[in-house]
Amino acid sequence: MNTHPSSSRLKYIIAHQQQHLLKHGLKGIEKESLRIDSSGCISQSDHPASLGAALTHPHITTDYSEALLEFITPPFSDINESLLFMQHIHRFVYQNLHDEMLLTTSMPCGINGDDSIRIAEYGTSNIGQMKHVYRKGLWYRYGRTMQAIAGIHFNYSVPVALWPLLHQQSGSFDSLDHFISESYFGLIRNFQRQGWLILYLFGASPAICKKFFKSRPHLMAQFDEFDSYTLYHPYATSLRMSDIGYKSKNQEQLNIDYNSLDGYVETLSTAIETPYPEYEKIGVKVDGEYRQLNANILQIENEFYSTIRPKQIANSGEKPTLALKRRGVRYVEVRSLDLDLFNPIGIDADKSRFLEAFLLHCLLQDSPDQQHDEYARNNRNQLKVAHEGRKPGLMLEHAEGQISLQDWATKILQNMHPICEILDQDEKGQPYQDALTHFFTLVKDPDLTPSAKMLAEMREQEIPFGRYGLNISAQHNKNFKQQPLPEERQHYFKELARMSHLKQKEIENSDHLSFDDFLEHYFAQTL
Repeated sequence: MNTHPSSSRLKYIIAHQQQHLLKHGLKGIEKESLRIDSSGCISQSDHPASLGAALTHPHITTDYSEALLEFITPPFSDINESLLFMQHIHRFVYQNLHDEMLLTTSMPCGINGDDSIRIAEYGTSNIGQMKHVYRKGLWYRYGRTMQAIAGIHFNYSVPVALWPLLHQQSGSFDSLDHFISESYFGLIRNFQRQGWLILYLFGASPAICKKFFKSRPHLMAQFDEFDSYTLYHPYATSLRMSDIGYKSKNQEQLNIDYNSLDGYVETLSTAIETPYPEYEKIGVKVDGEYRQLNANILQIENEFYSTIRPKQIANSGEKPTLALKRRGVRYVEVRSLDLDLFNPIGIDADKSRFLEAFLLHCLLQDSPDQQHDEYARNNRNQLKVAHEGRKPGLMLEHAEGQISLQDWATKILQNMHPICEILDQDEKGQPYQDALTHFFTLVKDPDLTPSAKMLAEMREQEIPFGRYGLNISAQHNKNFKQQPLPEERQHYFKELARMSHLKQKEIENSDHLSFDDFLEHYFAQTL
């Protein structure tokens, strides 16, 4: 494997013997999982009170639907700590699920049309109502089925100590804070160019239950039949990330600007402020009841579906775009990871280490501005890999012309090698290089990818996708229920749950504005 650094930034770091500054970036993990009953059907029950209040708990909440749990770790410099915390959340949750369990696949099976998916509820406070109405808006706009899809988000913050050196290397006259935000956008542009690789390596949704299409039957025609219950594409990797998953037709025309922080905030804000005729037909407040937060292209920033997001921690009630504008980019959130159903917590150390090295690779490579047609090209590559990423000889669109997926993937992994060597310094063994070597085998042999393994096992066991996912979910459920948390950790999570309920009541009691006025104030925020 080529071990020579291919970027001027990395060469500069090595020349100044500052390689250690690449280590210890902060890593956090967010994981969504659908609550299901023993027969595999989506739960109809409330978010379990014993887990805490979904509105205010820092680590256990819900995503779009009431049954879609979301677990959030704090950021740690050692990925093993992030994974251990996620493990502890799972052990606590499983002890409190009783007759339910977590679905370990990204794509749901036990749903029966939109009506079977409850929209998440967050109490009577204005902020709680806003979260609920936003989700109602998603239902009216896209249907509820999408709100039962689960995934992993990987949060990464570049080591703070690295920035002054990169700033120096760039010769930029901008402030350090401005340079940091612009560099994060360079990372994001490179991720958008090469992020199809994540779908190929980690995609684990090559098949879908027919029930998934009950509310959208016209979409079924584009798939092959695996068996009488399951649809699939023979070479698919991540149908979750395809046009039947987290996609929206009207958003394809948005042309969000990723060439600068100012451009990003401006174009995203414009989408939130621009009325959309189809959504105006839905109505905002009809017969005294809100159907959506507004009738604009996007209700709020979160509605924009992207594979990676620039993030800043927002203060309570602060718009995310304003948080970015005021304090710059703090970290990036990678959103294109399917749940790893072979792993009880949905992600492992090898994937996490690979992602860290890949994101550093995206940061250290040159990243020219995105041209007008490039967003569409990147999107075509992603869809192609989602639908047929394991197809022999698959060609992708590169800035310099057509290139095979295997050749491009090989080149990326070779460029990551010197970064992995650096990240392995002072580690036991060489875990980053070992992870890279492992994923290199998946590039050479598509049959070793999670998506291929899933289809092979479904064929071997002669079972549909729904039964396959349920069997693995039941095994993980059994294993976790045999692993109670130590008493000290049990107490820690019980206390967090108790405090979250108190905090929710406190928020509800302190509201003095009507919901109408609250929304008006929220959307009127400016610098």
